[in-house]
This record gives sequence, C-alpha cells and structure tokens, in this order.
Amino acid sequence: MSTEVITERRTAAAEGDIVVFHIGMRINKWRAVRSWLPVFRAMPPMLRELSRDKESGLLGYRLLFGGPRLPYIVQYWESKEKLLAYAMDAGKAHRPAWTAYNRSARNAGGAVGIWHETYLVPEGRYENVYVNMPEFGLGAAYGTQPVGRRGDRAADRLKAA
Repeated sequence: MSTEVITERRTAAAEGDIVVFHIGMRINKWRAVRSWLPVFRAMPPMLRELSRDKESGLLGYRLLFGGPRLPYIVQYWESKEKLLAYAMDAGKAHRPAWTAYNRSARNAGGAVGIWHETYLVPEGRYENVYVNMPEFGLGAAYGTQPVGRRGDRAADRLKAA
C-alpha cells in the first residue's frame, strides 16, 4: 500500500457493483485475555492468505479502531460469491477460526464478541473523493482516477436510481 500523497482530486476507479464487508470484535472483559487474544490473532493469517491468493476476490482492506475495545476491518470484495466461498471453504483459515471461536465462546462468559456487516452496493450508489491523500479505502482497492472522469461534484458521481 503506497503512502505517497496524491495532491490532485481523485475518485475510486471502481466500476459496477461493489461489496463492502466490515468485520470486527469487541473486547467485553479486558482481563479475560485468554478469551479475546486468540480472536484478535485469528484475523492476520486470514488476511495474509487472502492477500496472497489473487483469485480469492479480496481487493483490499483497512484495519480501523472504533475505540479501544473495537478493532475492525473494512474489506472490499470482487463479489459476494467470492466472499461467501471463502467463508465456507473448509480448507481455508476462516472455517477453523470460526469453529474455535464458537467452541471457546461457550465457556468465555461473553468476554469477547464478534460481528460482521456485508453491503452489496449497486453501481451508481457509491461516491468518494480523495484530496491530498494516498490511495485509501475504495480507492486503494480499485485504484483511483481524476475526479473529472466521473463528475466534479458528489451529486454528479452519484447516479439517479
């Protein structure tokens, strides 16, 4: 991921429908490190696995924090089919991690929670602009282009239904 600041106004070069997936955890009991640390450590191997496999469908991601208890990741996927295929593939890192979480959660007394949200966004229903920024978010996943190619105003870049 480049950190070079691009000084012109840019927009993501995404075309067609996009899939945005948020996944995270919530540490409910700080002292229950044995319950939440394995959950926290489960995601990096999945991201490495997905990043190495260019056919996986993962286009990009960003680790964020919604507060000290709420690490989460925003992911951009090529399609919902590829996202769901990864989630269900017994030969990939996700299934064993999910099984381990379910097994440990039964005995953890609510020490850690997990969540995810999936958004299927039709073409023309997403808009973005990046000014004095390196490629970021959707722009990092798809690359960027000058704003003028999609319209100078946000209203121009959002198509009517």
